[in-house]
Amino acid sequence: MAAHAVRLESAGTSVTVVSPERAVTDWSARYFGSWWKAAEVPAEGVCAGPLVTATVDGDRYDDVSFAVTQAPHTSTAYARAQLLVARDVSSGVIRAVGPEQGLVYRSEPGTGRLDVIGRDTEGVATATARLAREVMRGQLLRDGWAVLHASAVVTEDGRTVLTFGSKGAGKTTTALALVARHGLGLLANDRVFVRPNDRGGVDVLPWPAAAAVGLGLMEALGWFRIARAGLECGDALHPTQDERVTQALLAGERTPLWERGKELKAQVFPHQFTSWFGVPLATEGEAAALVFPRIEADAAPAEEDTSRTLNEADFMSGATEDRYPDVLGLVGVDGGGAEASRREAAQRLAALPHHGVVLGHDIGANAEFLAKTLGL
Repeated sequence: MAAHAVRLESAGTSVTVVSPERAVTDWSARYFGSWWKAAEVPAEGVCAGPLVTATVDGDRYDDVSFAVTQAPHTSTAYARAQLLVARDVSSGVIRAVGPEQGLVYRSEPGTGRLDVIGRDTEGVATATARLAREVMRGQLLRDGWAVLHASAVVTEDGRTVLTFGSKGAGKTTTALALVARHGLGLLANDRVFVRPNDRGGVDVLPWPAAAAVGLGLMEALGWFRIARAGLECGDALHPTQDERVTQALLAGERTPLWERGKELKAQVFPHQFTSWFGVPLATEGEAAALVFPRIEADAAPAEEDTSRTLNEADFMSGATEDRYPDVLGLVGVDGGGAEASRREAAQRLAALPHHGVVLGHDIGANAEFLAKTLGL
């Protein structure tokens, strides 16, 4: 069977995904899109550099799974599921099995090669994209980048607005209001890579991920009908999305869905921002301003006094990356980047303009206010 390959690239680093299943490589192309310059390449001869191979094969899954369970192994949680991990000290090879997901992994940290084998195509495709991102994350962190918990939008000349806050603070509302109404490029929805540059500033790169967009926000942006039409035409949102959200979209139900105090949101693939909603995805930028929003339903957009500024908690670290611990040896360093890089980036970002803002539910008013406040 012929193999297919997709290469991901950002800031001089790359990883190639290879699989006999085109659906697997297509999934990575959709997931990373132009954020990481995902492009199909000839699979023949792909052997140098970091490589993730992905195979759908029940028999091979059984063989590797059995080998892991028969060897000395540990149990940990990875991607919210049990993972059994066996390490071969002599060869350095790490094998692991996720019984609940029907997936096994074989990692060679020394060579940068990772094999993903599973029982079904969607499971393999999802895991492959997630782990290819981990391989890229490791390279970027080792190159001096750090991970910052923020959304980001970019102007045509590369000026980047970073938005901070915990869940529900308004990071996504702020970013999407600017890209939908003023044509800025979306760099990231929830996290970014940052690194001090030799110009005295801070460079910013995207962290590709599906973006969570509430039904109310989707309607306010004018995107609800577009998403509904996409689903009716046979396209799909990311499988982590709750099925009740899919059914609400198809039924035209715009009322936000909640469960135990948590809003259930649409999970948008990166490429769908462009193919569905016409939003350009930016690949890089330089930090120019920091925004700290607060959402108040009936508020008129306004600046407000705030003591909020960047702090250590805004950066990710190995301790805060507990959902994806580096049990396969793909990262090799602290999960949030070197402390010195985080500290220098924080000092430079702290010197940029800060804007504490309160935003309402009127997207148009929010966008105009933000553009004026930020000098866009």
